[in-house]
Amino acid sequence: MRLVLQEFLSLDGVYQGPGSPDEDTSGGFTRGGWFVPHMDEEFERQAGTWLGTADAFLFGRRTYLNFARDWPQMTEHPFAGILNGLPKYVASHSLAEATWNPTTILSGDIPAQVAELKRQSGRELQIHGSGRLGQSLLAAGLVDELRLAIAPVVVGTGRRLFPDGGAPVGLRLLSSRTTPGGLAIHVYESTGLPEYGTYGADA
Repeated sequence: MRLVLQEFLSLDGVYQGPGSPDEDTSGGFTRGGWFVPHMDEEFERQAGTWLGTADAFLFGRRTYLNFARDWPQMTEHPFAGILNGLPKYVASHSLAEATWNPTTILSGDIPAQVAELKRQSGRELQIHGSGRLGQSLLAAGLVDELRLAIAPVVVGTGRRLFPDGGAPVGLRLLSSRTTPGGLAIHVYESTGLPEYGTYGADA
């Protein structure tokens, strides 16, 4: 399976709390819900298309608990059957049990276990949100594709997907589009370490 990281980001790279003011208030974050005003039907269609290519999901603990709380109750939502029915994996060293079935808890050497999951047959192992997990798997060279939906807003504070001191990653742009709500959707393929050069140098 290809490992695909899907993130909602602000222009300044924040991924914390996109869906509601109380989604993630850790660290005293009070600016949640910044992504919602820019969602539209075109983005919903794109999200559904992406979801239809998943054969399994991988979450960090915080995102998993939020999804496990909400999605089993949203049975009428068009995405519910896929999210509730497909295999789910949650990377956590503290989670004792997982009730959103079918779920497997991963602990110990997470990158090694994710690498093993990728060797299984299938299309995509998708990470939704779970920025810290995404950062660690990017650093480990395990992420094959990034799908970034960037909202036209500067949040100004909160956890960022690409923080100072993060691992360098080379990317190749596969597609780019905008939606009527102002979202910029960029899809990238990971190419390993970045290349570097000097402007104007002789070939």
